[in-house]
Amino acid sequence: MDKQKRASLIAVIVAVLIGALTALAGSQGGELVAGVPLFALAVAAAFLIQVLVYVPSAALKTERFFDLTGSLTFIIVSLSILLLSPSVDARSVVLAVMVIVWAIRLGSFLFVRIHKSGSDDRFDELKTSKIRFLRVWVLQGLWVSLTAAAAWIAMSSASDPVPVGWIEVIGIGMWVLGLGIEIAADWQKAAFKADSENEGSFIRSGLWSRSRHPNYFGEIVLWIGVAIVAAPALVGWQWVALISPLFVVLLLTKVSGVPLLEAKADNRWGGQRGYENYKSRTPVLIPRLRP
Repeated sequence: MDKQKRASLIAVIVAVLIGALTALAGSQGGELVAGVPLFALAVAAAFLIQVLVYVPSAALKTERFFDLTGSLTFIIVSLSILLLSPSVDARSVVLAVMVIVWAIRLGSFLFVRIHKSGSDDRFDELKTSKIRFLRVWVLQGLWVSLTAAAAWIAMSSASDPVPVGWIEVIGIGMWVLGLGIEIAADWQKAAFKADSENEGSFIRSGLWSRSRHPNYFGEIVLWIGVAIVAAPALVGWQWVALISPLFVVLLLTKVSGVPLLEAKADNRWGGQRGYENYKSRTPVLIPRLRP
């Protein structure tokens, strides 16, 4: 086994282990279904769905359903928790709606994007190796589990219901704000790319004039909002749910979000006066208030 395949195998094992530990901690004080913690079932389902779709995708060597599968997993598991939970309160319904609305928006956006492009060049080499291709699907299962952890743990908690109050209103407001920023930023960028006059250029108008990555800022804000709504229902080890917003922040700012796109932009436009001026004047993430 070569180094890349060995590294992929290790990544798969580590991802499953992290998922299992998160499920174990988040299940403490949670509802049971047939004697099994509901949150643990949710995490297991998130991984299982990825593997089930991976099998035909690997056989056909296609990534066409990768993003759609991730989004559908958020929806399927969130609805399943509501249906399987012995007791459903207003907080659980609100959290489910927050996750599902976000997933529908993201899933449809990504599916349309890959349908138009026909393929995703990130997978060109990965598809040639089954174990390397499996790695990205398993990592997607971990991404879904950790991102939705705050909502799913609160929804499956067996603790006494806590009335919805001003804290939840703040969380919902942050979610609305974050989702609105993310939608607006994605729409502005899609419209910019659709204009043939902008071919070979970079966007620096609208929200993109205030932040180099406003869509990621919106993503972070909305998941912090979800965590705020979930927090009053958490007890004991269930506070591991805070891994959700922390994971989103680290993923987007240190791993696969900002660093990759910044490097790609630097490689393409680095040295050009317009780009260097834009980069020096525009914050990486948190939008400036003044135009």
